[in-house]
Parts: sequence; C-alpha cells; structure tokens
Amino acid sequence: MSQIFLNVNGIEVIYNHVILVLKGVSLQVPEGRIVALLGGNGAGKTTTLRAVSNLLAGERGEVTKGSVELRGERIERLSPAQMVERGVIQVMEGRHCFAHLTIEENLLTGAYTRRDGKAAVAETLEKVYTYFPRLKTRRTSQAAYTSGGEQQMCAIGRALMANPKMVLLDEPSMGLAPQIVQEVFEIVKDLNQREKVTFLLAEQNTNIALKYADYGYILENGRIVMDGEAKALRENEDVKEFYLGMGGADRKSFRDVKSYKRRKRWLA
Repeated sequence: MSQIFLNVNGIEVIYNHVILVLKGVSLQVPEGRIVALLGGNGAGKTTTLRAVSNLLAGERGEVTKGSVELRGERIERLSPAQMVERGVIQVMEGRHCFAHLTIEENLLTGAYTRRDGKAAVAETLEKVYTYFPRLKTRRTSQAAYTSGGEQQMCAIGRALMANPKMVLLDEPSMGLAPQIVQEVFEIVKDLNQREKVTFLLAEQNTNIALKYADYGYILENGRIVMDGEAKALRENEDVKEFYLGMGGADRKSFRDVKSYKRRKRWLA
C-alpha cells in the first residue's frame, strides 16, 4: 500500500476576500501514483493546484478553511520556494517558458535550487533529454521559436531539473495536437514508473487523463462530485455521458448540463 504523499482536507479558497472558489475540497495523492483532477473550465482545478503549491497569494487568493499536508506536515504557511525544497514543483497552465532563452537555458533554470553540484545537474539534464529527445534536437533554439508541444515538454523538463518528488501539472494537453498530447502523457507515465515521480494533474481532457492516471477526482463548481479508480470512472455511466462524450446523439452539451439533475444525484 502506497503512503499518502499529499492530503488535502476540506479546503475552502477565497479570492479577493469575497469570491468563494473551493468549497470543502478533499483529496489524497498516494506516493508514486498519478492522480487526475478533472472537470470543466472554471471548476476549480487550477485553484486546487495553487493551494497545494502555495501560489495563491500572487492571485490574491487564500486558503480560509481546511488543511493541506505533505507527508503529514501542514504546509499552508510555507512559501513556494520552501515547497520546491520539499520536492513539490508546479508546471503552470500555458507552459510559460522564458521566450528569449534557449531550450537548454530554460531547462537549466529549473536546477537553480539544486545544491548537489554541476556534475549532478548535467546528469539530470541528460536524463531529461533521454525522456524528451525532441528537446535535445532543439536545445540551442530560442523557446519562442519552438512549437507548443516542444514548449510543454520544456516546461515539464524544467520541473524535472529540480529533482521533484511530486509534479503538479496544470492542463498539459491544452492547445496541443492529439498525437502530441499522447506523447506528453506517455512520458508522464514513463517518469512515474521509472523515476517514481508522483503526479497530480489537472486536466479538462477526461478521456486521456483517465487512460494514464491511477485515480481521479471530478470537480464541479468548487466541489468534488465524484472520485474513484481511473478504470471505474471510465466505465461509469455518468462520466461517460457528461465527460467522455458517449451519451448518444441527444446528449446535451456540457454547458447545457451545468445545472442538470446529475448535480443533485452526485451531491446527494
């Protein structure tokens, strides 16, 4: 049985002292697993990740109730830098590479907090290139002149340069072609299995996320409305209908379904 690496217990998050975004979210991430946080745009996925990495303050947000624990230690008061020291790295939505730096320079910025010497950093860099051979080919290219897929790989590779124990991955499939999405998720699975990196990933593409994750939580309007093993969620009729697009020709769009009776059924 895997130890619980991350325990989020009943957190509420408020922005600007008035806007309640998360309403009692609880979830657990076992060590060495891939856990997916699913739901539509505005469900609260990114806010949940930022509550874990302590990046809320920059958005004028704060955790007002509940607790976040890393291996049993309360972490709400730690700075983002202290979270990095504990091995928790967030890959932001939208990739956020340094446009004017080369791919290799971008990757090396991820090793900024390392204290184990140049040789160890060089070794990690080669490991990143092994996982992302495309980055090795483009290592001297400015990030601004690389594709969206290459920038996403660069952002994940940069996180790996810090030797993380856990990566918080926000919308890795956003804006990418399907074959590139598949490639990125294959690498995530590989990193999880070979390097034992734990992943908590927020993703709108439920289909691909549940294919690669071990466990999933579905968020809606700031609440967890369903959770379970990924295989069980893939086979669940509600999930098929509203998230996997398998509800037949008369299926309502996700937007039409927002206030549908399923909310009552799931929250009952």
